[in-house]
Amino acid sequence: MGYGTPSRERRVLKAGHSSIAVTLPKPWAEAMNLRPGDLIVFDQNDDGTLYLKPAPLPGSVVTAAPFLVQSHSFDTPDVLSRLVIGAYRAGHDAIEIRSELPLPGARVEELLDAARGLLGVSVVAQEPNRIVLQNFIDPSKYGLPQLVQRMKMILVAFIDEGEEMLSRRAHSRRLVSLSEEANKVLALLVRQLFLASRDWSLARRIGSPDPRQLLEWRVVVHALEEMGELLREITEELNRAPGSFGATGSELRQLLDRMKDGLKSVMEALMHPTLSGACEAYAESKNLVESARSSAHQLKGPARKNGVYAATLALQRGAACLSILSQVALDRAVANGAETILVAAP
Repeated sequence: MGYGTPSRERRVLKAGHSSIAVTLPKPWAEAMNLRPGDLIVFDQNDDGTLYLKPAPLPGSVVTAAPFLVQSHSFDTPDVLSRLVIGAYRAGHDAIEIRSELPLPGARVEELLDAARGLLGVSVVAQEPNRIVLQNFIDPSKYGLPQLVQRMKMILVAFIDEGEEMLSRRAHSRRLVSLSEEANKVLALLVRQLFLASRDWSLARRIGSPDPRQLLEWRVVVHALEEMGELLREITEELNRAPGSFGATGSELRQLLDRMKDGLKSVMEALMHPTLSGACEAYAESKNLVESARSSAHQLKGPARKNGVYAATLALQRGAACLSILSQVALDRAVANGAETILVAAP
């Protein structure tokens, strides 16, 4: 924050016959534009911590104006859908598209697809030159730990599909639905982080009691997003010709199995951090990176052309994402301060 570092200690003062008071740091009050007589709202944590913020001004509870995207015309494919997704992720509830010329049918379908791909979003107005999308999700109902766990389940399902294709040498029918579900959960995760960064009370309610932890959560979400892309890449590669891998597919399947076990271990260490569990998850992820690198290096000839090589390289990068998550788990375990000895003295 940019408003100085006032003393962290404040003396409790007597105010009236039966009340007590504490003064607010002047730099913070000035940064919040507070004046005598203004109202402050607070939330109390279970440990007695108070979170203070200025009360909303009269009339500010009214629904905010829609995020407006206006242009003479919209001709370039995918731009509108990406703008809608970006506005959703940034925390906007209402998104309005206006065009001087009637929206082409392809752009309308693009917007409808974007709405279907976002949790809680519906089209509430549709005209030839105007479309309004509205989000109906209550952010306080979606905790960060629960959404991260849901993302883990989707990633495990991707790995299961890859193993199944290598085992049965048959195409998968679930990849499209898994990709759509992953995109929905990731978009909501990013949205939650944006909203929580502007509302400390919301941050506490969705699983980040200390606002500084939001940066840590952002690292987690970014790593999960990268893993989702890599596992999608692996399974799509395998789905092109699932019966063409031969003996090279066996080692890739073993790596995928290790990836699944590593993902479960890392997520357990992340959600329930202990120093020993985090260290084991970190070592496991580093070993997987080396195993995937070695396996890719040993692939020669046809194996470099039938998709196994590309899938193995992607799996190596996915293991690197696991390593990042395990480092966050280590940071959380160290911050807890519950353990100090890992190895017994000789």
